[in-house]
Amino acid sequence: MELIIENLSKKYSDKMALRDFSCVFPEGVTLILGPNGAGKSTLMNLITDNVRRDSGKILFNESDVLDLARKFRKVLSYMPQEQGLYSDFSAKAFLHYIAELKGMDRKETKREISLLLELVELSHVAHRKLSTYSGGMRQRILLCQALLGDPKVVLLDEPTAGLDVEERIRITGYIDGFAKGRIILWSTHIVTDIRDDDTRILIIGDGKTLALGSLKELKERTGLSDPEDIYMYYMDGERANTDV
Repeated sequence: MELIIENLSKKYSDKMALRDFSCVFPEGVTLILGPNGAGKSTLMNLITDNVRRDSGKILFNESDVLDLARKFRKVLSYMPQEQGLYSDFSAKAFLHYIAELKGMDRKETKREISLLLELVELSHVAHRKLSTYSGGMRQRILLCQALLGDPKVVLLDEPTAGLDVEERIRITGYIDGFAKGRIILWSTHIVTDIRDDDTRILIIGDGKTLALGSLKELKERTGLSDPEDIYMYYMDGERANTDV
């Protein structure tokens, strides 16, 4: 199972958001790292078909996702950056509502929701209104809704933004735990989201790939050991090329 991006381009007015972008995303987590405006959200929106591509292909198991249409949407899920939750809903009611929108079987829905709430350690407060939840707890519920229905491709847009260190570590652990058998694209501008040497990282800037590989591989290529220094190495190189 893999998601293949071939020569994908998107332009907004006079701004090239993505330019001939190509990448192969295998099973597991790929951390998509880049500053605001680098093209991360555009890539997510093109994969979900919320934005129409100008050129290029997006292939899931060798078939274009536009041709797959509903079949692809059934295996695709998305966790937005904005916490647009129904504040008067309880966590459990919100997840049941999302399951209804996804057309899930009611018996399966009940089982999945119970399991997911247990995995993100919120079973004991599942009856509480979402308006009483902290930011980190709300992010955990957004992660649960993205995982309902056992999707195979999961897009996470800045899942740790605005969270304290403890909650970022917690969210990171949950995502790693859900990664088996799924393609997870994790968009972020937070370098500390990089967990260990095996973390697969795609660094993008100005709508194109600047680096791709595990943290260990990027350390070997750059001769640097700190993830922040590696990130700035590629960002500074991109700015230097742009200035020329």
